[in-house]
Amino acid sequence: MAIYSYTAVGRDGKHITGNIQASDRRNAVSVLAGSGRFVIELAEQTAAAGDCNGNKVSQATAMGSILKFNLNRISSRDVLAVTGQLGAALKAGLPLLNCLEIIRQQQHKPAMQKLFDDLVKLVSSGQSLSEAMARHPNVFSPLYLSMIRVGETGGILEQTMEQLIKILQRDEKVKISMRDASAYPIFVLTVGILSVIVVITWILPNILATISGGMEALPLPTKILLGINGFLRSYGLLTVIIAVPMWYLFIRWIRTSGRLKWDAFKLKVPILGSVMLSIAVGRFTKTLGALTKGGVTILDALKVVRDTLGNEFLAGQIDIAAEKIRAGASLAEPLSQSGYFPPLLVQIVSVGEQTGRLDELLLGAGDTFDEEADSAITRFIAVFPAILILAIALVIGFIIAATLLPIVMMELGGAVL
Repeated sequence: MAIYSYTAVGRDGKHITGNIQASDRRNAVSVLAGSGRFVIELAEQTAAAGDCNGNKVSQATAMGSILKFNLNRISSRDVLAVTGQLGAALKAGLPLLNCLEIIRQQQHKPAMQKLFDDLVKLVSSGQSLSEAMARHPNVFSPLYLSMIRVGETGGILEQTMEQLIKILQRDEKVKISMRDASAYPIFVLTVGILSVIVVITWILPNILATISGGMEALPLPTKILLGINGFLRSYGLLTVIIAVPMWYLFIRWIRTSGRLKWDAFKLKVPILGSVMLSIAVGRFTKTLGALTKGGVTILDALKVVRDTLGNEFLAGQIDIAAEKIRAGASLAEPLSQSGYFPPLLVQIVSVGEQTGRLDELLLGAGDTFDEEADSAITRFIAVFPAILILAIALVIGFIIAATLLPIVMMELGGAVL
């Protein structure tokens, strides 16, 4: 841990100075931004207490190596950090262009500096923030850009930034949780696959070479395993050569023309589908509530909201709802007819339309749907490793049975004789 002295702008627009203890500069800026203090200057105190064994020096050296390795890569954590800084700066009442310039001064990654140089240049030339960010699709996702447009459209950029930060934090949390939960099962699965290859390629043929009777005398699991062995020996390299471009074409398909079908399929996958639907419903509720509260008409709001769901199939359902609203229907009716939106949301929308308090009810229900999304994510993270381990157990059990059955049959045959 190091001690940093800082100069920041508070929520009231006044300058604040002080010291903060943090593991690195990024963590210090993040902590200060979370407390409503937007950093203008940040300097490490060289006289801070150190470790006589040089542990801090080695830690700083290792961290410096990691940072150098990632100088040209903008990670999701980088995007989350600068989003938090931008949100805190806007909340403090600073003009957008000043916010971008200050954030640019705080960046140490060349890639981040280049990004904000371009954003400052585009915004200062008259483009909106969402238009400037749209020039960098590899950094800012469609969801991110849609949320920024939500704020710009409704004049509520500060509020949508807060919501966007929560979305990014949840996505980062899910990513880390999934990575941690699947690390051990994936390691075991990798070892299991390598073991399968070794058993099928070398061990099993040597064992079967000692067994008389030919293929007809072998049990079915062993025949299947031998068939896999023969296929790998004859066509293994060809399979890899075909599989790699096929995988590339599949990824390209689900990102372009096949995205609608792929997103519809994901909603039907057990557990995973409920997780994605819960997240989408939470985004729909809060975003639509924020837009209608800002005075945006329901049809214009739905155009923006559809791109925040993260699922093209659900976005298509929103398009259908918008067409029916143009024909005179209420919003609750097409949402109910789609069969994908939960009854509670339909009921809230119906009551909100009848009472004229749609924005208030949607914003109030947003936290409830977010809690349901968190519960669904927790269930998925709990079940996913178990599914992987079960798959490994089935594969290993099949291999053991296919390997041992011929030996057992041979022993039993010898005993009978």
